[in-house]
Amino acid sequence: MATAARAKSSAKSSGSPVAPAAPPPFTRDQELAAYREMLLIRRFEEKAGQLYGMGLIGGFCHLYIGQEAVVIGMQMAMKEGDQMITGYRDHGHMLACGIDAKGVMAELTGRRGGLSKGKGGSMHMFSKEKHFYGGHGIVGAQVSLGTGLAFANAYRQNGSVSMAYFGDGAANQGQVYESFNMAELWKLPVVYVIENNRYAMGTAVTRASAQQDFSRRGISFNIPGEQVDGMDVRAVKAAAEKALEWARTGKGPYILEMQTYRYRGHSMSDPAKYRSKEEVQKMREEHDPIEQVRARMVRANIATEDDLKQIDQKVRAIVNEAAEFASHDPEPDPSELWTDILA
Repeated sequence: MATAARAKSSAKSSGSPVAPAAPPPFTRDQELAAYREMLLIRRFEEKAGQLYGMGLIGGFCHLYIGQEAVVIGMQMAMKEGDQMITGYRDHGHMLACGIDAKGVMAELTGRRGGLSKGKGGSMHMFSKEKHFYGGHGIVGAQVSLGTGLAFANAYRQNGSVSMAYFGDGAANQGQVYESFNMAELWKLPVVYVIENNRYAMGTAVTRASAQQDFSRRGISFNIPGEQVDGMDVRAVKAAAEKALEWARTGKGPYILEMQTYRYRGHSMSDPAKYRSKEEVQKMREEHDPIEQVRARMVRANIATEDDLKQIDQKVRAIVNEAAEFASHDPEPDPSELWTDILA
């Protein structure tokens, strides 16, 4: 009887996962803000893809299309002074920080009006003013740097939290776990945001990771974590508020696994033949982060279809202006080769 009872109890605690509770609803202003900001990223990235195809953007270019809810939901929970650092899929993160679209696009085209004066390109942009610390081309490098930002916050006792974004592929890098260990050991105020878009550079998570629940990657370091629907901006914001509060109050690091999806290839040179078109289309039709907000607003009479079209027109105007600027802004003077360079 006792054995049967224990077995029943075990089955109850480790059986089929319980569906997550519905995230707290947004106010009218929150819905509209989330819609506009995600749409800005979507339209910007679509335009960047066009400019790349025209040869106006060189080098690498990694688009954020499909993952917009992650960075916007996190941004909605941040406080002034909180920092952000990410990998090479960084255009959306910069726009979420409120950085001018013209400066981002001009950096993509290598112009002097770019955020890094045209010398960083797609993967290496920074804004100290907006507390955005890159844009990093080395897989996983930003995780240890983001942990360093958290160390500085703890040392200065400024109440700020560092958010280190990285993907499911980078989650297998050794320096990630060295950072986890130090962050928990010293109770550093850092939130590790794992953007699990399921394919890393092109290999499915199921083929590359022994532990596919990335929220559990910090267990051996006693770092709490949770899985989040990264396609629902409300769920992201709710989880972000919890994680940021945990880190801000001296409890140490927190891991958020954002279950998201990218519609395009890993980079512009990736034909993404490792997945079916049907899979991508199903995600677009059933889980698109922008469409979810649009549908909610229409159902709740927050906005009409005409209202949403006007928002789209304004966003497209911003993006078109940025593309025009980035196409005609002068290239950097050759003397810039020697400025801001450590020799």
